[in-house]
Amino acid sequence: MNIRESEQLFEKSVKRIPGGVNSPVRAFGSVGRTPLFIDHAKGSRITDVDGNTFVDYVCSWGPGILGHAHPAVVEAVQRACADGLTYGAPTKKEWQLAEMVCEAMPSVEKVRMVSSGTEAVMSAIRVARGYTGRDLIIKFKGNYHGHSDGLLVKAGSAALTTAVPDSSGVPASYTQNTLVALYNDPDSVRELMEKYREQVAAIIVEPVAANMGVVLPEKGFLQFLREITQQYGTLLIFDEVITGFRLGFGGAQEYFGIRPDMTTLGKIIGGGMPMAAYGGRAEIMDMVSPVGPVYQAGTLSGNPIATTAGIATLEILKQHPEYYDEIERKAKRLAEAFAQRAKTAGEAIWVNQVGSLLCAFFTAGPVRDYDSATASDTAAYAKYFGQMLERGVYVAPSQFEAMFVSAAHTDEEIEKTCRAVLE
Repeated sequence: MNIRESEQLFEKSVKRIPGGVNSPVRAFGSVGRTPLFIDHAKGSRITDVDGNTFVDYVCSWGPGILGHAHPAVVEAVQRACADGLTYGAPTKKEWQLAEMVCEAMPSVEKVRMVSSGTEAVMSAIRVARGYTGRDLIIKFKGNYHGHSDGLLVKAGSAALTTAVPDSSGVPASYTQNTLVALYNDPDSVRELMEKYREQVAAIIVEPVAANMGVVLPEKGFLQFLREITQQYGTLLIFDEVITGFRLGFGGAQEYFGIRPDMTTLGKIIGGGMPMAAYGGRAEIMDMVSPVGPVYQAGTLSGNPIATTAGIATLEILKQHPEYYDEIERKAKRLAEAFAQRAKTAGEAIWVNQVGSLLCAFFTAGPVRDYDSATASDTAAYAKYFGQMLERGVYVAPSQFEAMFVSAAHTDEEIEKTCRAVLE
């Protein structure tokens, strides 16, 4: 595999861009390699500037559920571009996309569009605080909700504590209202809720944790969160930036049968364009300006190009519900290959899979929370990453990210990937 031009571009990029990349995981630092610079992508495949083509399971970190450059989406975007890129004024497409979201997720009665998942979560939490009149938020160790100051936190010396900043540049005062509980541990949540009672505005959770690898909620955990938030008058926020429209057209809330008070969306909702949203019950969302006192605004929010891509993508998914069964079947086939590798090669590999999301952890498992996920052998993962790359398969350059299966992945490509796993 030739990567000469990628290496040259990286050398140039580090002189002008911090770390040479515009998002940390792209740097390939955790796998000890130089990042590939992508030239183009189509369907399930990406091609770098050196002409190497790979079967892609990163899918732009989730948006590519239909694959890259789906003809219907591209055509719709091209037509929209001819009418102007942004107006800073309402458009029919904003209403159309909002209607589609509300129909897909009955818990969302009103929705506000923004441009990134970070912005959606930051805004949803502000609304939750405005609606409840409370300041504290509970999040879970290992769940990622974007890089806003109040959520970029880690637990302190004890498991249950007021959070401390997880990044330089975040004042401790910004995180003092964020509490950290343990994913899949109801007792940790119960202890915090009993201690702080009427001070907690919201519990925010990734219904399937997909930023520490893929970690599924254990039976009854999400229902427990629904019940305890109702008990204390606290809002339940589902961060469905990754799971929204991926585990099913109605997202994780449909998949698990849980109705949150608020939902944040991103990735698939934009069809590959910068687009995100937050929504919930009407009386909660009516707290948002210009109707209510909670301020939030954005020049490019709901712009006509991103809404066009989102509408086109959701229309295809709605018209083809069979896609969800197909991509889940293919994800299960990949999970089987990893399990077979663990058995035949005697490697410590644990696979978590749900819908079209999966992750192979290089650990004996089981992986049910942050601590068990981070027990993985990252050196073994880095070796595996290099082997897959050499065999024409592009997976996440980090142990703690998901594999995404798209409708564009063929059975032949899935089998090629399984062979690469087992070689």
